[in-house]
Amino acid sequence: MELISQHTKAIMEGCKERARAAGLRFDAESLEYVVTNRDLLELTPKAMIPTLYDYWVHDVEVLREKGRYELYPNNPYETVINTRPAISFYNDNNPDWLNVMIFYHVLAHIDFFQNNLYFRHTWDFDLAGQALADKRLIARLRSEKGRWVDYIIEFARGIDNLVGYHRELSRQHRPQATQASPRIDYYFDVFLQSERKVRPSEYMKEIALYNDCLKRDGKDVERSFFGEVLSRYPEFESFYEKSRQQHDSEPGDLLQFLLDHSPMLQRDENKWMKSVIEVVRKTSLYFQPQIRTKIMNEGWASYWHEKLFMQDERISGHEVEFARIHAGVTSLQRVGLNPYAIGLRLFQSIEEAANKGRYDERFRRLLNARDRQDYDAATNSGQATIFRVREDYCDFTFVNEFVDQDFVDRHRLFVVGKRLNEARMVWEYYVKSRSAEAYQQMLMESIYHPPAITVDRPRTASGPLYLTHRFEQRPLVKEFIGNTLIGIEYLWGGSVRLETSEVAQINRPEAKPGQSDPSPDITWRRVVYESTQRKLTKVPA
Repeated sequence: MELISQHTKAIMEGCKERARAAGLRFDAESLEYVVTNRDLLELTPKAMIPTLYDYWVHDVEVLREKGRYELYPNNPYETVINTRPAISFYNDNNPDWLNVMIFYHVLAHIDFFQNNLYFRHTWDFDLAGQALADKRLIARLRSEKGRWVDYIIEFARGIDNLVGYHRELSRQHRPQATQASPRIDYYFDVFLQSERKVRPSEYMKEIALYNDCLKRDGKDVERSFFGEVLSRYPEFESFYEKSRQQHDSEPGDLLQFLLDHSPMLQRDENKWMKSVIEVVRKTSLYFQPQIRTKIMNEGWASYWHEKLFMQDERISGHEVEFARIHAGVTSLQRVGLNPYAIGLRLFQSIEEAANKGRYDERFRRLLNARDRQDYDAATNSGQATIFRVREDYCDFTFVNEFVDQDFVDRHRLFVVGKRLNEARMVWEYYVKSRSAEAYQQMLMESIYHPPAITVDRPRTASGPLYLTHRFEQRPLVKEFIGNTLIGIEYLWGGSVRLETSEVAQINRPEAKPGQSDPSPDITWRRVVYESTQRKLTKVPA
């Protein structure tokens, strides 16, 4: 692995100038390395972070990737990681014209990393430098504690998808110095909306009242405002106090709860384990936004490498090669999901719709199909809109808001079903649905969504560590429950219980002739798994 040549670096700097002129924003400094296939195979299991701590699972994945490469040789064009400065890796056999296209793609990724608000907690943090310090720490502990270090890493990584990412993000977006009073937050965010369920007009009156008190009383706004609130809602204080006690008792996430309260980890001889767990937790928090913005991130990079390269004179003579590579990267798959293709077309669709003013209230009120088809307010706000979307959205909100029937129809998208042809004894794929709702649901199911598992503090105080899975129609993977609970039991130093939901009964309605199989009717039940002395039991909840 070595830095790119000065000739290639000059190409990158030229791409940076054109990208900035188009509106992309990113740090001036970046590092680009030329890597071999062997380098890529060895870095991939470490999420391309060369300084990440060593772990035996990485070695296993390297062997697997080598076997896969021997069967299906394929060289990735680039890989970029969100560090300070940003680091990107390139194959050692790319021609200059291809590097131009790839550099635009990489610069768009860097722009996304450094401006999307879901990455905010990474903006002032150098993962590469911190990872090197963590690697040295774990190497030292491994020399002292031996294989126990790997046990702790494995147990912690078994639950590192449960880290409190949104809590960390909330803290970054609302630093303590600029936060409003917790009482004010509770009154507007919870009490009025959830407890009293006031109408929007009444809610706006409360905001106007608060603003009047703020202008009149300044720093004493809380005293004067709540003087009037309590005359209308005398029960507010009791609601607020109950909410505050519940909030204070909620742990940030399971790993944080274990770090703070595990009897096992509080023993002097085991405190080194907390350092290892903190490394795993911190690393997981860093990579959470990349997992949650895959469609957006790749779509944004594909949008800009196409737009900027098509305007670059260096494409001259290489139009066919570019078209072939671009089509291979961004082609729509009829079966499966290509995040590059969906993300690119969504950004293009948003830009076109915004340019025509189709996100305005006037367009939303149109009911006539012909009027909607011909509507064009010529607002020319498309670029500003996609930059705002790039900043404020993640995959969930992106898909939820912008995948509509017009988008599905325009690109002839559909959901594929699978059924057994008993006459020929083969599996058949068929068009199951062309509705936006069904396609959106398919995309939602592909988006990263870890289970919501929290610590039940009252039950934990009177017995084993009690974990509650908030069921969202997605059961936990059964084969992972046993080993995961054993790991938590070790880190806790005692028995662990997990309350979750499982299938109790499945009723499959008979399909009518000529129709696809209807969805089964599933009945769920709550159960409790318990791990005690590495033995797993299950009882009804």
